[in-house]
Amino acid sequence: MLPGFVLAPELNRLKKEAEGAKVLAFFCEQSHTAYLSAPISEFPDDHPRNRQVHSSKGCITDDQIREDSPLRTIYDSQEFQQFICTVLGESCLFPYADSLSSINIHFYETGQELGWHFDNSSFAITLLIQAPLAGGELEYVRQLRNSAKGEMNFEGVEAVLNGDSETNSLSFEAGTLVLFRGRDTLHRVTPVQGQRERIQAVLAYNTEPAVSLSKEARLTFFGRLE
Repeated sequence: MLPGFVLAPELNRLKKEAEGAKVLAFFCEQSHTAYLSAPISEFPDDHPRNRQVHSSKGCITDDQIREDSPLRTIYDSQEFQQFICTVLGESCLFPYADSLSSINIHFYETGQELGWHFDNSSFAITLLIQAPLAGGELEYVRQLRNSAKGEMNFEGVEAVLNGDSETNSLSFEAGTLVLFRGRDTLHRVTPVQGQRERIQAVLAYNTEPAVSLSKEARLTFFGRLE
């Protein structure tokens, strides 16, 4: 967590930009699995692999972000990318191959949330543009599975979904940059409380070229494939 990564003048610009583009956002309530992939028939509907969780938010996709946005300045910066590589131990970063996934802005209004899930990518970079009055916390259980070895830990996921597992939570101020490894760490954004919405930018890279976000994830969170 890097508080104050974006200072007040540019943060205000980002807030105005997001609010002005909100009319373009895809708002929806979705059900999805914690694994962000379609259910499979070998397990029953109530199995942790197929069990549905709830997400509700709005999303502006990369193709709706202004070309002169400060988010693009940050995202395209070679200095920023080198910093990310140094912190995360990566050698190189690449944008998503699809036109939707590289930069997103998320809106969470009262009662809206992001359900428990594992990320498709190995890490995520977020920038909080506006904090809610309450709620909207990042809740997580670190290293709950080992995707590289195909270990899905259904028992552990079920315990979290049932509310029977200890979790960690983070809340932070607007302007905070967060680096987060979510591929094997189950996580969610808790429901927002109060009348001030949570606005968050997501800066998404890959460590290999020509990678697109999965079709299931794009349909779930963007409502379209392109």
